[in-house]
Amino acid sequence: MNELAEYFKHKDCDFRIARWQRPIAPVVFGGDEATLSVFKGAIEALCQLAGHPIAETDPEQGSNLLVFLFRDWSEVMAVPDIDKLVPGMGNKAVQFAQRNTTQYRHFRFEENGAIRAAFIFIRVDAVISEMPADELALAQATQIITLWGHLAFARQSPLARLPDDKGAVLRPEIGNIIRAIYDPAMPVASEDPVQLLRLSARIGTVS
Repeated sequence: MNELAEYFKHKDCDFRIARWQRPIAPVVFGGDEATLSVFKGAIEALCQLAGHPIAETDPEQGSNLLVFLFRDWSEVMAVPDIDKLVPGMGNKAVQFAQRNTTQYRHFRFEENGAIRAAFIFIRVDAVISEMPADELALAQATQIITLWGHLAFARQSPLARLPDDKGAVLRPEIGNIIRAIYDPAMPVASEDPVQLLRLSARIGTVS
């Protein structure tokens, strides 16, 4: 139970869960059509796992999952109205450049706490450029399909390596958690610790 709780512990609260309520409509900036296809494929795979719809557009926002791929944080600073998309992103980009940060994710939420939109920023450095695109996309899709705690994957990736270096797949226990989060009987969002018990029970039924 304690191990499960760590996946949903946040800097500002001990427990919080949230999932998408509306269909996910992704778009990728900074990549070619092949890159967009890979990311869409990863999102589709996670949505299929969760039993959640994916769409071409969001009727209110156009796209609600925006992925930015770039070589330097200065490129983010130059994006018009970036602070309207993500409040304070211009200043954050300056700080990330100073810290050599490679990834940042930001969420917006519905009034009921469900995920409304997500933004993924990836600085493609030498290490990330060597990472297979499908693995990068799957790892990122996993981290936005639900609201994980800030240290959820600090010690271990959500992916597992296949034998003989045949790529990577989602770790089964992470897949079970995602399916349980999207169980229709679970709330779309909650900070009530009792939901941890309900989540644990559902993980037991899908493992």
